[in-house]
Amino acid sequence: MNSNYENTLDKNFEKALTLCSKSYSHEDLIEFLRNGNIPEKQYSALSLDELKSQDDAKIFLSNLINCDGKIREAVAQKFLEFSKNEKYCEYFSEYPEILAQSTIDINANITRMVIEGLAKMSGYQNFAKHYVNKLLIYIKDAFEGLDKIIYKDKKYTINKQLFKLYWCLEGLNNYYDYVDKQTLKDILAKALNQEYTVREKAAQIIKKLPQKEYKNLYELAMSDENYYVKQIMKD
Repeated sequence: MNSNYENTLDKNFEKALTLCSKSYSHEDLIEFLRNGNIPEKQYSALSLDELKSQDDAKIFLSNLINCDGKIREAVAQKFLEFSKNEKYCEYFSEYPEILAQSTIDINANITRMVIEGLAKMSGYQNFAKHYVNKLLIYIKDAFEGLDKIIYKDKKYTINKQLFKLYWCLEGLNNYYDYVDKQTLKDILAKALNQEYTVREKAAQIIKKLPQKEYKNLYELAMSDENYYVKQIMKD
C-alpha cells in the first residue's frame, strides 16, 4: 500500500484538505478502505455514516489490523461509535479473531476503544466463545513469556508481556462468564502476582465474582499492598 504521506506537515495538510473538500459516496468510502492509501483510509473510516452489508463490515474491520496506526486508530474510533447499533454488532460478531487481536494492539488508544465497543457484544455467545479463546491464548503466552524472563532481559520485553496481560484482563472484564471457573481462578491468581496495574485489572474481575466461590482470591486482593487494588475491592 502506498502511504501517500509526504515529508512535510504542509503537504500532508494539503492532502487532507483535498480529501475534505470533495464529496464521496458510500461506495467511494468503502473502496478507499479496500484499496486506498493511508490518508484515504483514515478519512474514509472517520467519514462513514453506516455499514450497508456484512461485506462492508468485513472491509471496515480488516483495517483494524496489519495497517498503519493512523488507520487503525480511526477505525477503532468509528467501531466504538458503530457498536451502539445492534445490526452492526451482528456484523462484527463474525470477526472475533480481528477484534481479539485489536484488544492487544500496541496503541493503547485503540485497545481502549475496541474493548469499550466490545462491552456491548458479550451477549453474542458464539462470538464471545471464540473471542475469549483467543484472549486465553494471549494470556497463556504472556504468563509463559514472563516466566521465562531473567533479570538481564531488557525492560521492554517485560513490559510487552505485561501490556498484553493487562489488556487481555480488561477484555475479559465483560466476558469472564465464558471462561471455565478453574481456568479463571488460575488466571486471576497468577495475575495477582504481577505488577500492580495487572493486579488492578484482576481485582476488577474478582470484585464481580461470587465471594463465597472465590474466597481465596478475594482475600488476596483485599490484602494487596497497593492502595488502588485494595480500593477496588472496597468500592
